[in-house]
Amino acid sequence: MATFLYKLGRLAFRRRWLTALLWVVIFCGAGVAASSASPPPADTFSMPGTQSQQAFDLLEEKFPAASADGASARIVVRAPEGARITAAAQQEHVAALVARLKKSPQVTSVSDPFATRAVSEDGTTAYAIATYEVPATEVGDEAHDALDDALAAARDSGLTAEAGGDAVKIDAAMSGTGEQIGIVVSAVVLVLTFGSVIAAGMPLLTALIGVGVGISAITALGSTLGLSSTTSTLAMMLGLAVGIDYALFIVSRYRAELTEGRDREDAAGRAVGTAGSAVVFAGLTVIVALAGLAVVNIPMLTKMGLAAAGTVAVAVLVALTFVPALLGFAPVKVLRRRDRARFSGKPLSARRQRRAARHAEKDARRRPNLGARWAGFVLRRPVAVLLVAVAGLGAVAVPAASLELGLPGEGTMAPDTTQRKAYDLLSDSFGAGFNGPLLITVEGPDAAAAAKTVGERLAEQDGVAAVTPATPNEAGDTAILTVVPTTGPTDGATEDLVRTLRGLADGLRADTGAEVLVTGQTAMFIDFSQTLNDALLPYLALVVGLAFLLLMVVFRSVLVPLKAALGFLLSVAAALGAVVAVFQWGWLADVFGVDQPSPIMSTMPIFMIGVVFGLAMDYEVFLVTRMREAYVHGARPAEAVVTGFRYGGRVVAAAAAIMISVFSGFIVEDNDFIKMIGFGLAAAVLFDAVIVRMTIVPALFALLGKSAWWLPRWLDRLLPDLDVEGAKLSHPDPSERTAPRRRERELVD
Repeated sequence: MATFLYKLGRLAFRRRWLTALLWVVIFCGAGVAASSASPPPADTFSMPGTQSQQAFDLLEEKFPAASADGASARIVVRAPEGARITAAAQQEHVAALVARLKKSPQVTSVSDPFATRAVSEDGTTAYAIATYEVPATEVGDEAHDALDDALAAARDSGLTAEAGGDAVKIDAAMSGTGEQIGIVVSAVVLVLTFGSVIAAGMPLLTALIGVGVGISAITALGSTLGLSSTTSTLAMMLGLAVGIDYALFIVSRYRAELTEGRDREDAAGRAVGTAGSAVVFAGLTVIVALAGLAVVNIPMLTKMGLAAAGTVAVAVLVALTFVPALLGFAPVKVLRRRDRARFSGKPLSARRQRRAARHAEKDARRRPNLGARWAGFVLRRPVAVLLVAVAGLGAVAVPAASLELGLPGEGTMAPDTTQRKAYDLLSDSFGAGFNGPLLITVEGPDAAAAAKTVGERLAEQDGVAAVTPATPNEAGDTAILTVVPTTGPTDGATEDLVRTLRGLADGLRADTGAEVLVTGQTAMFIDFSQTLNDALLPYLALVVGLAFLLLMVVFRSVLVPLKAALGFLLSVAAALGAVVAVFQWGWLADVFGVDQPSPIMSTMPIFMIGVVFGLAMDYEVFLVTRMREAYVHGARPAEAVVTGFRYGGRVVAAAAAIMISVFSGFIVEDNDFIKMIGFGLAAAVLFDAVIVRMTIVPALFALLGKSAWWLPRWLDRLLPDLDVEGAKLSHPDPSERTAPRRRERELVD
C-alpha cells in the first residue's frame, strides 16, 4: 500500500494543476447538484419492532382523518392573580384565543377547554389542544407566527398564555459563538504547530473542501435516498474533524521528509506513502464505527451514520490527493520562515540528502523536542505513570455506573422558553403526568365495549391519575383512550407504569378479545431509550472487533490493537463519568451553565462511541505507526517509542487541541443537550489523546518491550503484508525489499 500511495502522492504533486482542477470541478459539480435537487424530505422518526411504532402504524391505518402523525400544540392559559379562569370575562378571552387559533394556517381543530373540562380544580388554569394537518417538521412559518400572535393577543388581555407540543417552534439555531471560537483556536494551534500561515491554512482549506463535497452530495441525494436535512449534522462535525487531522498528518510528514533532505516531489510521495497509509486505516476505523450504527435498527441513525461515513471517505481522498497537490504549489513556504532559506535553491543530490538526514538525526538527539522528552520521562517510570493514569481515569469513570438515560423534553428546556413555562403551568395545576399522557389503542370486533373494560382496568393501577373515555373509529374495530400518569414523562415511575400496562395486555386480550397497545410520545421515548440500551453492547462489540482486525493488519501485532481498544474503552468510560457528574448530578453546574440536572440523553453513549472511537484511532494509528516504522527499520523498542513521539507527538497534540477547542465551543450554547454533547466529546478527546495515547501507550510499550510487536508465525503468514510503515520505500531495489521484514522477525524472535 505504501508504494501505491507513494506513487499517488508524487503524481498529485507533479500534476498539481490537474489535481486541483479536478477537485474544484467535483466541488462545484456537487454544489450545483445540491442547489438543483428537490427539497429534502421531512424528518421521520420510526423504531421498527417496538410496540410504540406498531400502535402508531395502527393509528395511521384506522384513524386516517385524525392525522396520527399530525403535530399538536397544547396552549395553557392562567387567569390573572386573584381571578378565576371560569369567570365570564376570562372565558371571553379564552374563547377569543380559541377562535383565533382555529383560523390559523394548517390547523384542523382546536378543543374548547370548558367543553372538554380541561380546567384545573382551583379554577385558575385551563388548556386547549390545537391539532395540525401536517407533521411537526412540516409546520410552516406562517402557522408558527399565527400561534405566536395568538399567544401575544391573549397576554395583552391579561392572561398568562404559553404553549408546548411539537407544533411549537423550537429555536434550534445555535448562536455561532462556539463555532467561531473553535475555528479561531484551531487556526491559532495550526499556526503555532507549523510556524507558517500557509501550512496552517492547508488543513482548514482541504477540510472545508471535503465537507463541502460530502454535504452537497447528501443534499443532492436527499430526495432520492430519503435523507432529511438533519442527516448531515454528524457528517459535518466528523468531516471537519478528520479532514483537519488527516491533512495535518500529511503536511507534517512532508515537512519532516523535506528537512531530512528529500527532493520535494519525493518528500510529498513519502508523506502520502507513510502518513497517508495511516490516514487510510484511520479512516477505515471511522467508517466502520459510523456504518456500525445500522445495528441499532433506527433508520434515522443508520442514515446519519452512513452519510457521515461517506463524508469521511471523501476526507481521506482529499488528504491523499488534494493535499500533495497544494504542497506542490507551495513546496517551501509550508516550512517555518527560518528554515526556508535551506531549500530555496536546487534540490539536494542523493549524497547530500543522506548527509542532511544524518545531521537532522544528530540534531534531534542533541536537542530532543518536548515529545521526545515526555516519552523519555514515561519510559524511565512506566509503572508509576501507568498506575497513576489508569487510577485517575478509573476515578473519573466511577459516576458512569449511575448513568440514567432519557430523551430531551419540554421539562428540560431553558426556563425562559414558552414550552418550559407551559410544562410548569400544567405540572402545577394538573399534575406532572399531564405533560406525558399515554395513548392506548384497543383493536377488536367490538372495540368500544372492549375499550370501556380496558379503561376500567387501567384506572385501577397504581400510578394512573386519570383515564379518558374511549373514542372509537368509524368502522368500530379500533378505539383509543388516554391514560394520565401521576408522575412526569422523565420519571422512572412512569417507565415502570408503561411496563405494567403492557404486562396487562395478555390478560386484557383474554378478557375482551381485543389487542391492547401502549404508545404516545412518552412511551416512544421509553422504547427509544430501551432500543439504544439493547444495541449498545452489540454495537460496541462490532466496532471494537472490526477495528481490532484492521489494526492487527496495520501493526502486525496482537497486543497493540488490544491495548488500543482497551484504552479507548477507558477514555469513553471516563468521559461518560464526567458527563454524569456535571449534567446528571449537577457538579459544577454553575460553571458550565447547566440549568438543572437531568438524565443523560439516550443517544449520548452510542454517539460518543462512534465519534470518539474514530478520533482515538486517528491518534493511535498515526502515533504508533511512526513507532513501528522506526522499529521495523532496526530501532530498539524504547528508541522506537521516542522516535514516534519526536515526530508524531507534537502533531497528535495539535490535532487533539483543535478537536477539544471545536467541541468545547458548544459548551457556551444555551441548550443543555448541546452543552452535553460538546462537553462529553471534548472530555473524551482530552482523556484519550493526552492520558491514553500520550501516557498509557508509551508506558505499556516500555513494559512490553519486543513483546508488544509479537504476532504468531501462522497468523503472520495469513495476514496481508500492506507495508503500512513504508519499509519498501527505503529499498528501491526489489531484491532488498524483504530485508526490513526479516529484520523485524529477527527482533521479534
